[in-house]
Amino acid sequence: MYFASDNWAGASEPIMNALMRHKDGYEPAYGDGPICESIEQRFQEIFETDCSVFVVGTGTAANALALSALTGPAGTVFCHKEAHIRVDECGAPEFLTSGARMWGLEGRHGKLSREALQTGFQEVPHGVVHHGQPSAVSLTQATEVGTLYSVEEITQLSAQAKDNGLAVHMDGARFANALVTLGVTPAEMTWKAGVDVLSFGATKNGAWCAEAVVFFNKDYAKDFIYRRKRAGQLFSKMRFAAAQFEGYFENDHWLDNARHSNAMAARLVKGLEAMDHTRIAWPTGSNEVFAIVPKQAAQKATAAGAVFYDWPSFGLAPEECPGEGESLLRLVCSFSTTQAEVDQFLDCLK
Repeated sequence: MYFASDNWAGASEPIMNALMRHKDGYEPAYGDGPICESIEQRFQEIFETDCSVFVVGTGTAANALALSALTGPAGTVFCHKEAHIRVDECGAPEFLTSGARMWGLEGRHGKLSREALQTGFQEVPHGVVHHGQPSAVSLTQATEVGTLYSVEEITQLSAQAKDNGLAVHMDGARFANALVTLGVTPAEMTWKAGVDVLSFGATKNGAWCAEAVVFFNKDYAKDFIYRRKRAGQLFSKMRFAAAQFEGYFENDHWLDNARHSNAMAARLVKGLEAMDHTRIAWPTGSNEVFAIVPKQAAQKATAAGAVFYDWPSFGLAPEECPGEGESLLRLVCSFSTTQAEVDQFLDCLK
């Protein structure tokens, strides 16, 4: 019963098969081979546009390097106060942007609102030498608490950013999970809604080590090859990073994986909502479930072999927070989560 993180799961069979297909023979190094070119073309087909694609190894690298292309050392990136780029990346965005600040804003259900973003613009005005200069807005899709921005919300926030001269970045570590829930196209959820650059995640959805920075506004990509190299993300045997995307996209495998992990999360939610002593903290829009359960039940599940994380209740209203004797748990499903695991976990909580 592994619900700690989708990063705990292994790599899916189609992705490993793709790696095996490319294990022999010779191919130019550093991304100059035919497979890397074909993967960029595949991204362009999926997103229905002429985008620039740079494969990297980690989500932290994707986010930090993407933001480095959008801002400078005096820059400010507006994001949710619980955003991964601000809380969980050990200062990498600040480091690789040479000191840009991640300006955290409040927002219900882990999402920025137009009002919160306007507050940010007032807190960090343009043209004041004593402040960092507003450079970009970063949206996380799906959010840190498993909720989703609708396409309309992304469009509105992007327009607000552009009206103020800012670029728009999307942290898509769980991009596929959000996509299948909303039932829209990749293009509709990104560049058609105003997103300039996307950190496209595959590792959480069945890959071994594969992320990509996708530039829809190619003006921001003009010197990115040097940024990636300087950050140690230009792999000599880049074909193996690219090969993962070959298996990932083949026969819509990436969407199937996301649908499965989302379905397992929905099964968890249904079971938790049927109990009178548990409740869901935030609406579940992806493969992450945040549940408030009795501490005694959580201890019983742990003793039975369940693995999960206790989670801080930041962002919940006081009346929504865990009470005495309760815990807030984060439960993450993956492509390899089974119905039997979900049901066994629910049985532990009954």
